[in-house]
Amino acid sequence: MPTADRNPAVARISKAMIEKKITQAELADAADCHEKTIQNLVNGRPVRDQTLFDVCMVLGLDFEDVKRTWNGAPGGEVVERHEPGKPGLGTEVAPLYMGAYSRLAVDHYIGSYLTVRPAFTKPGMIIAYRTEITWDAGWPSLLFEEQDRPDAPFSHRGRLYVPASSMFIHLVSLTKGAMRMVLVSQLDQNGEMRGIITTLNKSRAQLVPVATPIVYARRDTMKDVAFGEITSGHAAHAEYRRLLDETVEQGYARLVT
Repeated sequence: MPTADRNPAVARISKAMIEKKITQAELADAADCHEKTIQNLVNGRPVRDQTLFDVCMVLGLDFEDVKRTWNGAPGGEVVERHEPGKPGLGTEVAPLYMGAYSRLAVDHYIGSYLTVRPAFTKPGMIIAYRTEITWDAGWPSLLFEEQDRPDAPFSHRGRLYVPASSMFIHLVSLTKGAMRMVLVSQLDQNGEMRGIITTLNKSRAQLVPVATPIVYARRDTMKDVAFGEITSGHAAHAEYRRLLDETVEQGYARLVT
């Protein structure tokens, strides 16, 4: 079994856990995995790539750098053995706490989405970017990843929670202990999901909570789709503004002050 001195990545993870005073159980909870998986990781046993990524996000470590120094599996490969009673390779159903949805039931969510929301600090401006939704076979669930954001370093990656008894779904990401929640309607016949995003935004010298409408509009192709900071003079502004205004007008999001 690889030891910490043979596996620099394990040593870095263990050091970060000590510095942050976080236990294996707490790390497992924050990284959304089983405590046994964390035990395997800190003992240098193979874990899957997604687990290593989630752990790095919680501990504030550089995933690519940690992965390069990983020696827990032959050839540096990062894989995870299936644990009895837990989701793993070959299964097609998400964990119970995520809604226990099957891949067959949510296949229609997989695809590319134009994502629009108002800018947090610049009145009238709209932020537009791309969100990719895929199926993660290693830990069965829908996975989303933001791309083409004008503020790329703040792009989020997380999982979809789909309650069986609700008309809304949750896109949840956890980065270095900070949780961001997007609550939107289920995908409709127009390929759209509408709702609210709640997150933190930098205001002067501090971060403050902020909430605003958000729309995901599925697109078969992203050719000629406008991304970035869309101002009132931009050709796409009127269409994006319509999507956001309808979200509030039609009751998908209610902002109470």
